[in-house]
Amino acid sequence: MSDFNQEAFCKATYAADSAEAGVCAAFAASADVGAGLDVFYLLFAAAFVFFMQAGFAMLCAGSVRQKNVKNIMLKNILDACGGALGFWSVGYAFAYGGAEGGKTGFIGNSGFFLKGFSDGGDLIGWFFQFAFAATAATIVAGTVAERCKFEAYLCYSLMLTGFVYPVVVYSIWSPSGWISAFNTDPSVGPGMHDFAGSGVVHMTGGITALIAAKILGPRIGRFHDADGNELPEPHTFPPHSVALQVLGTFILWVGWYGFNPGSTLLIASKASGDTAALCAVTTTIAAASGSVSAMFTDMFLYRRKTGETAYDITMCMNGALSGLVAITAGCSMVAPWASFVIGIIAGWVYIAWSNLLIKLKIDDAVDAIPVHFGNGIWGCIAVGLFAEGSRLDNAYSTTHGMYGLFYGGGVKLIGAQIVGVLWIIGWVSVIMTPYFIVLNMLGMFRVDALEEEVGLDISHHKGAAYDLSGPTEEAAEKYELSMSQRKIEVPKDDELDAPAAEETA
Repeated sequence: MSDFNQEAFCKATYAADSAEAGVCAAFAASADVGAGLDVFYLLFAAAFVFFMQAGFAMLCAGSVRQKNVKNIMLKNILDACGGALGFWSVGYAFAYGGAEGGKTGFIGNSGFFLKGFSDGGDLIGWFFQFAFAATAATIVAGTVAERCKFEAYLCYSLMLTGFVYPVVVYSIWSPSGWISAFNTDPSVGPGMHDFAGSGVVHMTGGITALIAAKILGPRIGRFHDADGNELPEPHTFPPHSVALQVLGTFILWVGWYGFNPGSTLLIASKASGDTAALCAVTTTIAAASGSVSAMFTDMFLYRRKTGETAYDITMCMNGALSGLVAITAGCSMVAPWASFVIGIIAGWVYIAWSNLLIKLKIDDAVDAIPVHFGNGIWGCIAVGLFAEGSRLDNAYSTTHGMYGLFYGGGVKLIGAQIVGVLWIIGWVSVIMTPYFIVLNMLGMFRVDALEEEVGLDISHHKGAAYDLSGPTEEAAEKYELSMSQRKIEVPKDDELDAPAAEETA
């Protein structure tokens, strides 16, 4: 039975009522069901990933000051809109167009505006990948919040999703990418293994955010006073709603169950089911350990500095997100115990990068750079350390024998991971650095000081997000007068008893 060739068997001609024809019909029906199940699975996973836009919106809205809520929410909505249009028109074609095994290229060249797409598998593939592209763009929104011009945001969002991100995708995820693990002959070792996008999605968005924040400059009052003198300690702008921050964090965590398990792309086989289940487990463990690691490490550092014990909810939330980013590359290739270690280290990486940004006086309004860029790097490197042979083979359907360093796989895999990390940093930096510099030179990047001071909601979006005005003083006085006239004097008990006594007499 192991040598049975189903395709060759069913190509033969059989009588309509023969057993052989019945077997082939059953094979065809099974294939149709499997294909439909795979499409439905990607639909579910892509919807979860797209729902992460709501998580980013809530997290960013809660993190900024009240005067900038409308602005950041609108940018999150337009990320989805711009990502959809950019990825439909050119982005997906650049990311996957014309890619096929056996050849190596730099960028896709077919499928613009989804021309020729009619099969359910092709269409749902676009939908899934669009959700990832929109995520990469959204990462930048929080970093440059409260001082970035709206038109600049639209420009770089389209640039990122329509060109910069697709080239990264082509190189690492397409079968023709020069460093892709799906290429039959990658240029570096076994190719970069980034299963769900620690590098492709999160590093790309993170390094873009870093470049943008550096060129844009910090918010007014963050590192210097009104006279331009450096503050002894950087000023912290408190979030306007911790509740929205926590809600956003939980939505993102839930969305990651579409992000990581969904990256199997298939579910109708035992191998894909096993991989998806492993992804769900490792994702959960890494998020939990990252959260605990960041919060308690920060608590110990704070107690050592001040002698007091305090638990920072921001560390708890961003630690969880850091663990999620870090496990994204290797979620299908590492054992549960390794995901715990990856999450613990992710919490430390987040704290280290957050402190580094402050020392460099780079203002990240939501700490997206430490979460996505810092831990995107760590996640890619972790694959080269912890990737287990059997799990990697199952996830990538390969037997190249180059596994994690801790499993005796040598240095070729971790070498490919490092080259991939450097490639993403180099490519995004070469394109986005001059792009942001030009925007800044043209005066299109940053709002003026007065607009920043009054808030972008009032200066750019026709008013504040919240109507906090109470009743006018005149209305309040009228209400009090009305209530005083409605008061009814209730007689005392002895006054009620007096008339009854008189009648008895």
